[in-house]
Amino acid sequence: MDAGAWDALGGHRNPLISHAFLAGLERYGCLGSNYGWFPRHLLIEEADGRLVAAMPLYAKTNGYGEFVFDWAWESAWERSGLRYYPKLVVSIPYTPATGPRLLIHPEADGSVLRPLLIQQGLEFARNHQVSGLHWLFPEAEDLEALRSEGLSLRMGCQYHWRNDGYQDFDDFLSRFSSKKRKNVRQERRKVSDQAIQVRILHGDEVSEALWETFHGFYTDTFEKKMGIPTLSLEFFRETGRALGRGVVMVLAEHDGEPVAAALCYRSHDTLYGRFWGCAREYDGLHFEACYYQGIEYCIREGLARFEPGAQGEHKIPRGFLPTPTWSAHWVNHEDLGQAVADFCQREQTVMARHCKQLMGLSPFREGAAPGDTAPEPRPAQT
Repeated sequence: MDAGAWDALGGHRNPLISHAFLAGLERYGCLGSNYGWFPRHLLIEEADGRLVAAMPLYAKTNGYGEFVFDWAWESAWERSGLRYYPKLVVSIPYTPATGPRLLIHPEADGSVLRPLLIQQGLEFARNHQVSGLHWLFPEAEDLEALRSEGLSLRMGCQYHWRNDGYQDFDDFLSRFSSKKRKNVRQERRKVSDQAIQVRILHGDEVSEALWETFHGFYTDTFEKKMGIPTLSLEFFRETGRALGRGVVMVLAEHDGEPVAAALCYRSHDTLYGRFWGCAREYDGLHFEACYYQGIEYCIREGLARFEPGAQGEHKIPRGFLPTPTWSAHWVNHEDLGQAVADFCQREQTVMARHCKQLMGLSPFREGAAPGDTAPEPRPAQT
């Protein structure tokens, strides 16, 4: 697939769906039989061969790296004497970030091509007799198209930061209650008191040696948590070089030596927090590198949102509020499909109530939480 043709569908605005990111996963050993991800991307071309639409589609032989947990569904299939795997997902591997899943050329008619992509995906799923087809973390426009095609919608909850036109970090903190504001300032002061220096580097500013150091942090974090470090050193190096300012590293140093780093990706309007690792524990450094530096970066760069990753109610007192996330599901079995649809509908009610309750942990003063508007985003440079 030509990189320019793929990126014309939106990859130039969002690094997580860029050709460099997705092809890098394939090229540098991050997918395949070792991890259960097999690329099956669906493309729609015009008669002259011009690419006008696509879906990042994968066959899966396990549930690793999806972040929409369907273990109960898998168990139900097995109890029915059926195989749950393989299944198909439209997703970014190992990436629980909201974004486009039905990729449309800006000059093409999305009202025609989005339903066509969905229908072609379902036909592919039926023809290959998989257990189901699942769209994970679609953005709002894609979600509406999936809803219109009758897919079962499932609601999740993450914790996202929104830019309410803040002038700087102090302006952001001024919207907090006094106690919560004091807590954040104390956390940040702990980092400086330990003589930790923090700086921001973009992908094309990170040396090969520093990528090697970061990859050591990354693998160590996964091994400590009994996870699988799927992303290779070559992947980080090459995508950092290719994506440039679309990759944002928060580097922490002590006496001039790297001791921790957080890695983010930025689209035209959003910062996505993805990976963290450290040489040893420093008080408050995780919060500084993974949250506060990212917030300052978004304010400085005029980004509208910051998604720091899945899970973690500890993010709420630091300004990341409960935010619904979504997935859409088609099941290749009439009775089990109806059971999944019923479950998703009931779960939505529970999740909506849960999100509302979590808002009670908000650090913002009454009436000071982010509103419905945000500053115009600045385009990411690549």
